[in-house]
Amino acid sequence: MIVIKSYRRLFIGGRWVEPSSEHVIDVVSPSTEEVLATVPEAREADVDAAVAAARKAFDEGPWPRMSPAERGAILARVGKEVEKRFDEMAAAFTAEIGAPTAVSTAFHQNALKMWDDVSTLHERFAFEEERTWADGNGRLVHEPVGVVATIIPWNGPVATASLKIGPALAAGCTVVLKPAPEGPVSVMLLAEALEAAGLPEGVVSVLPAGREVGEYLVRHPGVDKVAFTGSTAAGKRIMSLCGERVTRVTLELGGKSAGIIADDIPLDQVLPTLLFAGIGHSGQVCAALTRILVPRERQQELLDAMVPALEALKVGDPLQPDTVLGPLAAERQRERVENYIRIGLDEGARLVTGGGRPEGLDRGFYVQPTLFADVSNDMRIAREEIFGPVVCVIPFDSIDEAVDIANDSDYGLSGAVYARDAALAEQIARRIRTGQISINSWGMCVVQPFGGYKQSGLGREGNVEGLSAYLETKLIQYA
Repeated sequence: MIVIKSYRRLFIGGRWVEPSSEHVIDVVSPSTEEVLATVPEAREADVDAAVAAARKAFDEGPWPRMSPAERGAILARVGKEVEKRFDEMAAAFTAEIGAPTAVSTAFHQNALKMWDDVSTLHERFAFEEERTWADGNGRLVHEPVGVVATIIPWNGPVATASLKIGPALAAGCTVVLKPAPEGPVSVMLLAEALEAAGLPEGVVSVLPAGREVGEYLVRHPGVDKVAFTGSTAAGKRIMSLCGERVTRVTLELGGKSAGIIADDIPLDQVLPTLLFAGIGHSGQVCAALTRILVPRERQQELLDAMVPALEALKVGDPLQPDTVLGPLAAERQRERVENYIRIGLDEGARLVTGGGRPEGLDRGFYVQPTLFADVSNDMRIAREEIFGPVVCVIPFDSIDEAVDIANDSDYGLSGAVYARDAALAEQIARRIRTGQISINSWGMCVVQPFGGYKQSGLGREGNVEGLSAYLETKLIQYA
C-alpha cells in the first residue's frame, strides 16, 4: 500500500493557513477501502478568504501587471516544480483514485506538457495589436478577465487543474481552485509546486471541498469567471448560477463518443487503441470511446477479436505492473456502473463479456470490463454517460447511417474513425460533430483546443484558444 501525505492546512493566497473549521476529508483507497490520509475540508469562510486574496492580488498586485513573458517564465518554473514532484503526485493519484501506474504516469506527463505549453503562449498570442478601419484606427488590447473559480473532478486532478489554471495564470488572472474530495492529495502537492515556483501572494488558492462549497464559490460576487470540468448535470447547474450574474463560464462536460470502423480495415490495426479508448482508466474518462460502430457484417468478427482481448486484461491492484484496470474511484461509482449494466440487459442488449465483479477481489470497487452487442442507439446505455468500463457495439448498414448514429447524441466531445481508405476516414471525420476526432488512432490532445459540441460543454481549453477564454477584449480608439 502506498503511504501518502495528510495535510493540516489549506493553501490560501499562496500561504499554508489554518482552516476555518475542524472538518476533514477522509481519503479512502478504492482498492482496499481503507482511509489513506486526511486533508482539511474547506468551508464558506475559507472561500471568502481565498476570493478576497485573489481579488486583492488581481486589483492591486503585480501578477496582472507583469508582461506575458514575465508570467511565462514563472509558469515554466511551475512545470519544473511539478516535474520534481512527479513520482509523488502519480503515486498519490494511484492511491486515491485507483489508476494503474501506467495510467497515472500518462496523466501526469500530460500535466507537464500543459505547463510547458502555457509557459510559451505569449510567443504565439498577440496581447496587443493595431487595428485600422475605414474611418479610424486603434489598438486591440486583451486583458485578463479577473478572479477565476476553477472546479475540477477526481478522475485526473493534476492534469485537469493544469489545463485550467495554467492558461488562466498565463492570461494574468488569479485563481481559486476547488478539487473534488475524492482525490485531493495530488492537488495539494500541486499547491506545493505553485508555492515553490514563487507566484506572488494571493494569486492561487487550493480548497478541497464538496459540492455545496463549490456552489458557494460559483455564486461568490468576487468571482469574475468560472471554469468547470465534470458531469453535464453539474455543468447545467453551474451555467444557471453563472447566468444569474452574467459570469463568464467555460464548461468541459460529459461524452458518449463514437469509434467508427468504416470499412474492411484489419482489426489488428484497430484494437490496440480502440480497447484502451473505451475502458482505459476503468472507463472514467470523459472522452472515452464507449460506442463502437461497426458494419453489420463485421460485428461478429469484431466481437470474436474483442472478447478474448478484454478477458485477458488483468483487473486488480493498481500497484502491480501488469494490472491494466484498477478499481472505480468510489463505491457510489461502482453502484452507478452496475445499475447501467442492469439497464442494458433490461433494454435487450446482448451481454457478451463482463457484467459483474471480478472473482477474488472481495475488497475494492472493481467491475469487469463489460461489452454489449446488438445495441441500438436509442438505448440508455448508448445515450447516457456511464463513466465505467462498459462499451456498446452498434451495428450499421451504411456510412451515412453510421454518421447519423454518431451524431445522434446529446454529446460531442471526442471520437475516432478507423478505415483502410484514408480519404474515406477524413470525409467521415469532417461530418462528425465533435470537438476532437482521431483517424486510425485515439487520443486526447491537451496542447491543442480541447472541448465539446452540444452538451459536452462550452469553450475550448489548450493552446491559444484556451488562453482566449481567460481574456477580455478592449478596443482603444484614437482620434
